[in-house]
Amino acid sequence: MDGQGKEGGNGAGGGSDHGNVVARAFVEYYYHTFDTNRAALAALYGHSSMLSFEGDRVAGAEEIGRKLAGLPFEQCRHVVCTVDCQPTPSFPGGILVFVSGNLQLAGEEHQLRFSQMFQLVPNVQGSFFVQNDIFRLNYG
Repeated sequence: MDGQGKEGGNGAGGGSDHGNVVARAFVEYYYHTFDTNRAALAALYGHSSMLSFEGDRVAGAEEIGRKLAGLPFEQCRHVVCTVDCQPTPSFPGGILVFVSGNLQLAGEEHQLRFSQMFQLVPNVQGSFFVQNDIFRLNYG
């Protein structure tokens, strides 16, 4: 958390050290998995989870997995620029994670800017699942 935009969200945003560690580990795992084995992402969601991807909403882990696997590109690479997090009092122990970065699609010359928000909620196994996920490309 050097203030240079790579990863933020410590004191000013209300995130705890534990929240920051969880958020960073989640973000690293999520984008690595997205870029290498997108079908495995469904396991990060639950039956009540929701995804909004460019305004298209789907619910439930199975439907979210289908949506992500069916995106109209096969290969991509995410470059995360910022990660900010906050605790979510409405879900005790939950973490709101906001990510900005660049997305490189195979065969495309220019990177696309994106923003993504995750609400991570503790599960009974002591880990987290993605309750909410909102993704948008940033144009202009």
